[in-house]
Amino acid sequence: MMVFPTELEFRAYQAVFRSSLLLSSYKNTIIITLMGTFLTLAITVLYAYPLSRPQLRLKPFFNTVLIFTMFFSGGIVPAFLLIRALGLIDTLAAQYLPSIFGAFNCALMVNFFRTIPEELIEAAEIDGANEPYILTRIVLPLSKPILATIALFAAVGFWNSYFSAIIYIRSQAKWPVQLVLREILLASATSALQAGFNLAELNQNNIPMDQLRYATLVVVMLPIMCVYPFLQKYFVSGVMLGAVKG
Repeated sequence: MMVFPTELEFRAYQAVFRSSLLLSSYKNTIIITLMGTFLTLAITVLYAYPLSRPQLRLKPFFNTVLIFTMFFSGGIVPAFLLIRALGLIDTLAAQYLPSIFGAFNCALMVNFFRTIPEELIEAAEIDGANEPYILTRIVLPLSKPILATIALFAAVGFWNSYFSAIIYIRSQAKWPVQLVLREILLASATSALQAGFNLAELNQNNIPMDQLRYATLVVVMLPIMCVYPFLQKYFVSGVMLGAVKG
């Protein structure tokens, strides 16, 4: 049994980067991840900050709505009908808009906002600052740990998502990279071409399927592996402060 490789082989990586379908799906996944992560942070901040303020009216109602969504959802069929009614079938937006708000992320952010000293906010109010100014100039700069944590949660979720593409996407041009990877794994497992998936275009040089599969896995995982070390220092402190305070 060989433990160390006898020679380096890069044909599989060359085939991966020459595939027009994989490159287009990579671009789609980057767009989905960036847009989804940005909207997740924006919506979560706009919902969590008012809930962290003690003077918010109807706070029990909004808390109930938040908790309700943690236990109940509309299901796949109502979600599909809603996306179709909005005209988002076969669009990139259908792959991130339904997932931009999560009750768990919001709860973490609410608890983190409550750890910010109230004296800072009161001092800003005395100086005449309004709520948007307080949020953007005081609260958010002090909330880098929780923002990085939520951004990492969201980015990993959007990058790894493929189920929404199966439901809402009709054309290969809108496929995310995870759906292409799924088709490659299925094709290599069954030794047959999947319906509508041109594996021959990807494997023109008759590369062994195991090499092609593992090369694709590495290419798909690499961006998240590169981003995580830069967010790790914020990740632990953001989760701990957002989870135990409140």
